[in-house]
Amino acid sequence: MTVAEVTIERIAAGGDGIARHGELVVFVPRSAPGDRARVRLDVRKRFARGTIEELVHPSAQRVDPPCPHYVNDRCGGCQLQHLDYAAQVEAKRGIIRDSLARIGKRDVELPTVTPAGRPWRYRRKLTLAMRRARSGAWTIGLHPFDNPGRVFQLHDCPITDERVLDVWRQVMAAHAHFPPSDELRCAVQITTDGAAVVMEGATGWPTRRAFFEAVPLATSLWWRPANRGRMLVAERTTSAGAASFLQVNAEMGDALHAYVLERARAHAPASVVDAYAGTGATAIPLARDGARVTAIELDRDAVARCAAQLPPGSRAIAARVEDAIAAALPADVVLINPPRTGVHESVAQMLEAAAPAPRALIYVSCDPATLGRDLARMPRYRIASLRAFDLFPQTAHVETVCELIPEERAA
Repeated sequence: MTVAEVTIERIAAGGDGIARHGELVVFVPRSAPGDRARVRLDVRKRFARGTIEELVHPSAQRVDPPCPHYVNDRCGGCQLQHLDYAAQVEAKRGIIRDSLARIGKRDVELPTVTPAGRPWRYRRKLTLAMRRARSGAWTIGLHPFDNPGRVFQLHDCPITDERVLDVWRQVMAAHAHFPPSDELRCAVQITTDGAAVVMEGATGWPTRRAFFEAVPLATSLWWRPANRGRMLVAERTTSAGAASFLQVNAEMGDALHAYVLERARAHAPASVVDAYAGTGATAIPLARDGARVTAIELDRDAVARCAAQLPPGSRAIAARVEDAIAAALPADVVLINPPRTGVHESVAQMLEAAAPAPRALIYVSCDPATLGRDLARMPRYRIASLRAFDLFPQTAHVETVCELIPEERAA
């Protein structure tokens, strides 16, 4: 296998450093811009994967990662702990610009990234893999970045809220009451009512009540059996739906949400379509402003909670966005906040062809690559503003708010 000495130029989407060796682009995990390193190359057709064998000259942006799992277990949950925080933010600026230029074919400046107030202990949700050995012992944790099929035992996660970890310790201690399966997944999430536990896997769970009693810090227990939807199986509160999605980073999520509302209100909309609306955190305040809002969301429980708070004249629809948005148009402002996969191709096509076009399209993205792809599908729209929020410090993930206006309005 080839060994080469390379210099890391920048950080790519996903968190790997990028270097060049001859005509090859080399992706090097756990590297920093400015590193001079000897790397072992695994050459593919058009690129190579690099593994650092020796840091010849470490970058000034490097720091010692505080998490032992990041170093000893090569934990794949974080990608950037070895960079100082200012360098992480700068790397994310570059990731966004590169994705929009390379994939979206948009010429943009480096965007502003609002840094997190708390780079550690910010996560209110932690999902772990659970594996049982032949001996019956459980390993509960995360996957190494270079061996995703393996699970190492987690002892701490310094980006996760201590309250989540306290619940997880009780979950781990209750292993005798796990569902009968050798492979499970489980999530713990802080909610307004306490903490929700969501167990995934198995086809039966006769000991679920005993499990819930063994985890007193949990206020609700949900179960997603194999090949079936999620169901609430026990709770200590009266608030059904406590395990519905909430922003993992509360402080930064609030900042992003306030910015989205600001940009939507700047266009004084009389009508709004809020696609992928969730429980209506954005739809409800805009409707209370006086706009006529159509909120589209697939999760029926979320739709019911949204509909219960919308004033007359606005509505919430339980449907896939690609099936419902055509009937909801035209609108003055369209908000889209899709999952990591981005919008369905037909959604981009309908927005591109909308007549009349909305005054503004505000796209909230959790993946710059799919944002770039979707912008390439909507050449009619010009980027009016671009701003990002670092909801996930120590990782390569970043949330971007892209405000788009149609070219005919820009002219």
